[in-house]
Amino acid sequence: MAKAFTSTRKGITAHLETGERDLLRKLFADIIDMLEPETPAHTDPLAALIGLDMDVQAPRDPALLRLLPNVVRDDDAAALEFRQLTERSLRETKIGALRAASLALESEKVVLDADAARLFAMALNDVRLVLAERLEIRDEEDADRIHQVQDWSKAEDVDSYLALVYNFVSWLQEGLVQAMLSGVRASN
Repeated sequence: MAKAFTSTRKGITAHLETGERDLLRKLFADIIDMLEPETPAHTDPLAALIGLDMDVQAPRDPALLRLLPNVVRDDDAAALEFRQLTERSLRETKIGALRAASLALESEKVVLDADAARLFAMALNDVRLVLAERLEIRDEEDADRIHQVQDWSKAEDVDSYLALVYNFVSWLQEGLVQAMLSGVRASN
């Protein structure tokens, strides 16, 4: 069974069993697959050279839209223009954090320095965003309903399994953030 993240002299550490690490690696890989953009056959070479993708559209998948939200409200043209300028960088940043977090899971004892902890927290957050969308968590009542699902032996369907995974990832993220904060307090 996992042991929560704590701040130690060696860094921020946690103990995760093989199955827990495998689950996290799979979740990270799934989110990476979602984030990797499809390369259109008619890409403008000049736009690609300067990192501007004129074919970018808002994602249709609501979970991907949670990861790559529209930042301009009530102005579709401005939202699209902003997306064209920023989405590639945002995708690459998220993919980098997910890959770094996956690499940190090589051994049962996970030891993170400050930068690795930040990337791991980003990766866990992205997993939680996708799971929250899939579970249709919209408010506190929905979150409380999901939090009530605690018994792995009673997972009867996809939603109850996803709720258990969501709760596990939330627990990990909360422990990681607390360990990061205690490390900051200790250094001040």
